[in-house]
Amino acid sequence: MNMKNLVTSHQIFFASGKTKNLDYRKEQLLKLREVLIHNEKLLLGAIHSDFNKGSFDAYVTEFAMIFHEIEKALRNMNRWAAPKKVKTNVPNQPGRSFIMPEPFGTVLVIGAWNYPYQLCLVPAVSAMAAGNTVIIKPSELAANTSKAMAQIINNTFDSEYLHVQEGSVAETTELLEQKFDKFFFTGSTPIGKLVYQAAAKQLTPVTLELGGKSPAFVFSDTNIDVTARRLVWGKFLNAGQTCVAPDYVMVHKNVEEALLKKMKEYILQFFGENASQSESYVQIINARNFDRLVSLIDSEKVYCGGKTERESLFIEPTILRNVTFEDGVMKDEIFGPILPVISFTDMEQAVTEVKNLGKPLALYVFTKNENNSDYLLNNLSFGGGCINDAVMHLANSYLPFGGVGNSGMGNYHGKFGFDCFSHQKSILKKGFSFEPLYKYPPYTSDKLNWIRRIMAIS
Repeated sequence: MNMKNLVTSHQIFFASGKTKNLDYRKEQLLKLREVLIHNEKLLLGAIHSDFNKGSFDAYVTEFAMIFHEIEKALRNMNRWAAPKKVKTNVPNQPGRSFIMPEPFGTVLVIGAWNYPYQLCLVPAVSAMAAGNTVIIKPSELAANTSKAMAQIINNTFDSEYLHVQEGSVAETTELLEQKFDKFFFTGSTPIGKLVYQAAAKQLTPVTLELGGKSPAFVFSDTNIDVTARRLVWGKFLNAGQTCVAPDYVMVHKNVEEALLKKMKEYILQFFGENASQSESYVQIINARNFDRLVSLIDSEKVYCGGKTERESLFIEPTILRNVTFEDGVMKDEIFGPILPVISFTDMEQAVTEVKNLGKPLALYVFTKNENNSDYLLNNLSFGGGCINDAVMHLANSYLPFGGVGNSGMGNYHGKFGFDCFSHQKSILKKGFSFEPLYKYPPYTSDKLNWIRRIMAIS
């Protein structure tokens, strides 16, 4: 499809005002939920083909969040979309002030391959709830899920309202050249910079959900058993191909051996002797990423795991020990099933090393001492995170999800997603019956004194 014509059709449809009707928005969200449920078998088969991902894993990491966002939008849309009264300051009395959320218009959602349904459809749900028209560009790397989404959505919705545009770099580049009212991108930091550059050319507002090296700090006073279980789950979920996965562990030297031992035990308990046969473990997305990840495994530093099978794109859950910040595995986000472990004794020095890696998308702290967690929360900048858990903050739609610095800008989920795709229009309403005259010429010292007093108490 011609990209310019596609975007133009969306702009015309939005200009009709149809999407501003709340009942219409709800109808479309209900339709989306229905088509996802009706085509569950097709969608599950597609993601199994791309990742070898089982149905339980697919529901928990993909569909559960989509359905939750749809339900939350349906329940709260009227309240979210209603004008919000705010205070009116003294200089504008008598008067009333309020904020009206309004949709941006036509938005482009560029999804990532690692959670192809969730990272395309959750922002799309927010954009639809806010009253926009939406064009979704899935990642071509997850080819089967991209095809499945395009099939069910493009056969169900008016193409000028909600459309999935498949393609690769050329199609994405052409889309970014069009005049959208909002860009929403999930992916790597280098590609995020390109999206930001494209947005700047037309002053298009943009939300970037990126990544980074998200650390997990483990202190000596933690519950080692629970900490190990939660770290292993959070890291090896989706074979580590998760933007908020713990990228590496900073563990106090006193409990390093105990933590390593327990994590190894949980890897065996979760995935068995041969993780390649486990329905709870997935494959690497493609050969290029497989080769990149294999190059990061230093065989001399493997504590457990390390086996790889290129033909099946399988990398065993792997823990590295005796890692330093100079090792190759610490130079960029890993985005795979490799967990480097670095021991520390000096918390301040450890924090300094972590800061040098930039602002990550997530931070995890395992400790019973609030002084430890408070120190990290106050001295490290990051998108979001957990104390004594990993990844699960992502599942709380009452929390905004997003990055900071190189890990992204803007946030979404729940009400934050609605706001992400809405312009907050500010309105001051006044009558004609009374008005103080001190703002009008001729200007005098008495009027200036009045303004000084009034502004001081506003």
